Amino acid sequence: MTTLRGRWAQGLEPRNFTWIIKDHLAAAERPGGFARNHRKVRRQEELIWLRREGFTRIVSLLDSPHNLRAYEEAGLQADHMPLGRPDELPEHLRVIYTRLGDWLDDPNEKLFVHHEEFGDRLLGFLTGYLLYARLVQEGPHAIAIIERLGGRTLDADGREMVAAVLTNDIRRPT
Repeated sequence: MTTLRGRWAQGLEPRNFTWIIKDHLAAAERPGGFARNHRKVRRQEELIWLRREGFTRIVSLLDSPHNLRAYEEAGLQADHMPLGRPDELPEHLRVIYTRLGDWLDDPNEKLFVHHEEFGDRLLGFLTGYLLYARLVQEGPHAIAIIERLGGRTLDADGREMVAAVLTNDIRRPT
């Protein structure tokens, strides 16, 4: 990793950075930006910021393993947990939510979760996690919380994930 100087050495907060569970679970778009907008220098600045802020793990929900090596080179633990195709969603959500829940049981863990962009798939995933973890009991309430935190309405792709959690009773055992 190249050494940055001046104000860049402090890093750059990832775009659309949002706390879901204060000081434990945060989300944003992929470090460095998404698709054609992705920039290595910006990714480096954002990884510096995440490390400086004490994040212990990055969870990538992308289908591809993009950036994983860069995360590890920046000294951040990285886990690749793709959401997969719609027909795989219930199975994948159960596995991913269980892992997130186990990590978040450790008060020293500080997780950063991302997808390609800060959009419906990521917000739907996070809404589902609130339900899985039993932090919120009902779908409409969980949706309202994530819409407020994310600053946008949860559309069809996100609501599909919430429906998968509710229909398949993907909840953390009590």
